[in-house]
Amino acid sequence: MTKKNSDYTAPPPLGLAVVPIILTIGLLATQIFYYDDFTPHIALAIGFAITALVGWYQGLRWQDIESGAFRVLHVAMPSIATLIVVGMLVSTWIASGTVPTLIYYGLVLIEPEWFLAATMLLCSLVSLSIGSSWTTVGTVGLALVGIGFAFGIPAYWTAGAVVSGAFFGDKISPLSDTTNLAAAVTETNVFAHIRNMMPTTIPAMLIALTLYSILGGVVMGDATSDAQQQLQQIIAIQSGMESHFLLGLLPLLPLLVVMLLAFYKIAPIPALFIGFVLGAGVAVHNYDYNLNDILTFAHSGYKIETGSAALDNLLNRGGVTSMTWVITLMMFALAFGGALERTGCLESVVNAVMKSTRGFKGLQTNAILTSVATNAVSGDVYLSIALPGRMFGPQYDKLGYSRLNLSRAIEEGGTLVSPLIPWNAGGAFVMGTLGLIVAPGDYSALLYAPLAFACWLSPAIGILYAQTGWFSKRVEQEAPASTEPVSPASSSTH
Repeated sequence: MTKKNSDYTAPPPLGLAVVPIILTIGLLATQIFYYDDFTPHIALAIGFAITALVGWYQGLRWQDIESGAFRVLHVAMPSIATLIVVGMLVSTWIASGTVPTLIYYGLVLIEPEWFLAATMLLCSLVSLSIGSSWTTVGTVGLALVGIGFAFGIPAYWTAGAVVSGAFFGDKISPLSDTTNLAAAVTETNVFAHIRNMMPTTIPAMLIALTLYSILGGVVMGDATSDAQQQLQQIIAIQSGMESHFLLGLLPLLPLLVVMLLAFYKIAPIPALFIGFVLGAGVAVHNYDYNLNDILTFAHSGYKIETGSAALDNLLNRGGVTSMTWVITLMMFALAFGGALERTGCLESVVNAVMKSTRGFKGLQTNAILTSVATNAVSGDVYLSIALPGRMFGPQYDKLGYSRLNLSRAIEEGGTLVSPLIPWNAGGAFVMGTLGLIVAPGDYSALLYAPLAFACWLSPAIGILYAQTGWFSKRVEQEAPASTEPVSPASSSTH
């Protein structure tokens, strides 16, 4: 075999390229569905090893495979750092009374029947304003899960509504990194890209809002058939909050500052860390915690005994250690995705898809599905946008269709699908932050994915448009500005 020293390696034949993908998916399926164990870390590690063997067979050295994995991990380090800071922030925001205050007043202001619809709208507005789905999930989303718990609504229902709103706001925000990335890799103008996403965004949001409005009452009815019991639970939680926390404007200061910093485009990690420091300051001021208490909360999570098991379960969370399961999962998945990219396996699969594509219908549909598949296989939303965005672009030019169709396709299959895949960076973040880590034999928490209606409705509508030709711009229909490339946002975290 000839050793390859250049950065580029010719992709392997399709039959060989799909071997690590198929075997890894088979391992994951066996572990999850046969052994009833949702811990995909080692299956992904074995997938990485199989991919490395394919690379070795192609003539790559171990250093080449390693550099491919580390490159993707390096790109994802801001996301991993964000997870660590969110774990620290959650603990101090509970200790300071920030989260309890939000839960308390949320129970006062929000009608239970409209809770799911209100959750989606609130998360959409916050994410649109700050351009960060992760910040929205880790702050407002966390409090909304607590409110839903008090209403007796299963966490996966609330998480579905949170994800629908947070990632849709991220998708159409000019402040979002993925929105700017999709425009940059397809060489389109970011504002033209956002306008062109409205034909799928608006119907998906309206349908999702209608579903949450209708199903909100049904979920409440399923949660408890006894209105008096539900009222007693809400009163008990509010009383517990009042007894153990000082509620008011001061605990809301950390949240308001983080929202303001995000609005002014301060990078997520420093913005969230400032929120952590402010939360710690409020906790020390209101409850006389010492430095060691704060450091313990930040590392191991907040701990309190209120006398109510339900309330303790709601409040005892956060800390860096609560994120280790998620962080290690992301690292395994991203290393696997990096190895697949470096060995050319992903490129080989995408090339095969492009060769089988005939006409705009197939091209647009395959662009969406390729982004979805890259999300699922690589675990990296950036790769799911960048890879098909780079490779499919010339095909749109040949057919005379605007690349705005491609930028919309990779946002729908990339940004919106990432939180629906548990081992993807987005899905792992949602599960870890909102407390949806799956227990052995209990996969009900994973129901948040199909209940995030807006996130999968948009790609479905996009495929419908591809087949019908609706809202499919040709080159001559582009505005002049839409051909200008736009640089990605400076932030590298959702």
